[in-house]
Amino acid sequence: MTLYYRDDAVQVTSESIRSGGLAVPIDEVTYVWHARGRKTLAVRGRVLGRGVLVLLLSLPPLVALVCVVSLLWSAQDRGNWTTVLIILATFAVGALALTPFLELPLSWLDRSYERGNQVQELWVQHLGREVMLLRTPDALRFGQIYRAVQRAIEQRGER
Repeated sequence: MTLYYRDDAVQVTSESIRSGGLAVPIDEVTYVWHARGRKTLAVRGRVLGRGVLVLLLSLPPLVALVCVVSLLWSAQDRGNWTTVLIILATFAVGALALTPFLELPLSWLDRSYERGNQVQELWVQHLGREVMLLRTPDALRFGQIYRAVQRAIEQRGER
């Protein structure tokens, strides 16, 4: 027996697919497909959170741009370039010093895209019936499970 995938709820082996208390022998599966399910509250929250995070990451550079333009405009009127250059250099050094702290929110954003913005369903045709084996909003996990099922089915044909 070859193990293709296993987590707390799903196990895909060369003999069967186990999910949610249901075990389907690989030899009895005639067709496998996936579909998009209805969005859940968690998925909508993830998409909304992603939008808020993008907004929060975009606002400081935009505000800084407005401040720089305003500062340059006022310096042009007054002719006081030394003070402006000192202020701009200080803010540039401060921005470079704070850049490493962007790692955490950017990793949240990256993880949000990995998890996807849809609910995915894994279906099989088993003994003439269509059976949904899995429904998950986690796109990365779904992809791993779906590929494991595909490998198990492909290996069945080679035995």
